[in-house]
Amino acid sequence: MAITKEVIQDKIQVRTATVIKEDGVEISRSFHRHVVAPDSDSTNESADVKAMVAQFHTDAIKTAYAEHLKNSTPS
Repeated sequence: MAITKEVIQDKIQVRTATVIKEDGVEISRSFHRHVVAPDSDSTNESADVKAMVAQFHTDAIKTAYAEHLKNSTPS
């Protein structure tokens, strides 16, 4: 039996900041995060996020992610 280890970056996390200003001075900032998984629809994401999806969500990553989901789903 062989033990193997793989480190796979399989998700992109997007952080969106909401900034409240009064007279041009920031008075509040809050953050929202969401994940863009390899099987996610990224058509409504910003151009920057779409560029990262195109770069990192390769066919190999999408296949590995689908296998992970398949193997993680209880029978």
